[in-house]
Order: sequence, then C-alpha cells, then structure tokens
Amino acid sequence: MRRLALALLLMLTGPALAQEFPIPGRPITLMGGFAAGTPGDVYLRLIAPILSQSLGVPVVVEARVGATGNLAMEALARAAPDGHMVGLVTSGQLTINPAIFPRMPVDTVQDLAPVMTLFDAPNVLAVSTAQRPGYTDCRAMMAAIRARPGQLNYASSGSGASTHLAAAQFVAATGLDILHVPYRGGPAAMIGLYQGDAEFFFYQTGPVLEDWRAGRVRLLGITAANRVPALPELPTIAEACGLPGFRSSVWWGIALPARTPEPVIARLRTAIGEATATPEIQERVLGMGFTLMPGGAEAMRAAIARDLPRWAAVVKASGARLE
Repeated sequence: MRRLALALLLMLTGPALAQEFPIPGRPITLMGGFAAGTPGDVYLRLIAPILSQSLGVPVVVEARVGATGNLAMEALARAAPDGHMVGLVTSGQLTINPAIFPRMPVDTVQDLAPVMTLFDAPNVLAVSTAQRPGYTDCRAMMAAIRARPGQLNYASSGSGASTHLAAAQFVAATGLDILHVPYRGGPAAMIGLYQGDAEFFFYQTGPVLEDWRAGRVRLLGITAANRVPALPELPTIAEACGLPGFRSSVWWGIALPARTPEPVIARLRTAIGEATATPEIQERVLGMGFTLMPGGAEAMRAAIARDLPRWAAVVKASGARLE
C-alpha cells in the first residue's frame, strides 16, 4: 500500500516538480560559441547578473568555441529540456552551417526550441587606410579591382563564415574578378588587410569600430538594409556601390533544447527581453552597430525557414564547404 501511495503521489506531483523553473539554487547556464571579448560573449556577460537577480538563481556564462558554433549548439541540444541551459545562437549557426557542414551534429530545426530574436548584425566593407589610400569610396575600389582582373585578393575570417558569404554575394553582384583568401579568424584577416595582402574585408561592425575610429581602416558601406544608429553617416552597400536591394547580415536569437515546456520558454523570453531592454545593454549593443530585431518564437521560426534556402544558394555559389 505504501508503494502504491508513493506511486500515486509521484504521478500527481512529478510533472509539476519536473516543470519547476527555475529550481532554487540550481544555476542557469548561458551557452554561447563566442570567444572572449567578442560581441556575443559581451552580451551574455552583461545580461547574466540581470537575469540572476530577476530569476533568483545564479546565472553563469559558458563558451564552447569551435566548429563555427556547432560545439555550442550540440551542448545546448543535448541539455535537459528544463530551461537551465539557454543558448545564444546566430542565424549563421542555424542556417549557414547546415549548408557548409556535410555532417551536422544538430538538426537546427528539430533539436532546438526557438525562444526569441534579438538583433540584426551586419558586416561593414573595410579597406586599409594606409595601404589603399585611393579607395575613397566603393566605386573607386571597384574600378581599381576591375583594372587588374584575377590578380587581387579579398579576405575573410574563414571559408563559409558570414564575412566570406557577404563578400561572395558582393563579388557575384558586382561581377568582380578577385580571389578569396580565408584567414584563421577576423584578427588575422585584419592583419592581411593592414599588410596590403587583401583589397577588402567584410567584417562585423563591433570588432572593426575601434580600428575605424583610430583611422586604421576606412569603411565604405554596411551590409544592412538600412543605415544603423551607430554609424548614421555610413551608407549601405546598396547606396554606396549601386547595388539596389543588397543585404547580407546575420541575426542573433535565443534557443533552448527541444521539448522544453512552453511555460519555461515564456518565462525566459520575458526575463531575457527585460534584461536586453535595459539602457546599458541597449547602449552597448546598438553601439556595436547592431539593430534591434525583436520577435518571439514564431518570428524566429519564420526567419530560420526564410534563411535556410537563401544561405544554401549563397553557399553553393561561393563553393564553401567544410569537413
């Protein structure tokens, strides 16, 4: 009888206990595939103490850097679906990686639960101020490259990275005859730019702004659909290069393991939304050249469905492929 009573008690209370969130004293892990000091890492470390206060439990940041974000996504997908591991993901991880990795460790549609979209993160077209003084605008740069077909290079932070695909879209749209040189990360590509080994580099706005303010690089355009608040004087690539409709950016969002209960998703969506709306975080994120992209789970699903075929076509045209 005691066993029967215990079984009935577990049947009645088990689901409620399993869905308790957050579990008192148990920390929440913010998982990201971003190196220390990069925009994604900065954002997570900014919201962690705010979430800890609002949810009443410790919140820690964990970075699993590697495989273009696949390591972090795999850890997230394999975590318990109880809300205690939360992932900051990008559309690059969710919609570009499936096109460039022949064997993905995660089904980005089936293995993750979308929570919300956050920001749109464009790239900027950067050239070396010292090495290419004649590249005063996009049209001047294109004219110089067309004068030496097949002899010049452009840089990227790696084959298949958003910096590569933005440049590949640009090259296809302009018909430039120029070679792709993938570097091992953004800093290495910037060195190639400074040394004159590359004509241009499409880089994320956050990391390049310091170099721009110091006068080391000249920015010729931004890949967003519209000008961004942090750089209102910088034209879009569509404006600067005469390419109507040109846009190439990735967006950030929050995801959880698949099968996470909806009340947990809703609680986290509210808490992260409130944290992101604080003036300090708004100032920091918008100051990196990002724009707000607020949306819930359905908006995130729609963005994934839209971007999967779009990036697959761009990747195919670029020839990018990773093992």
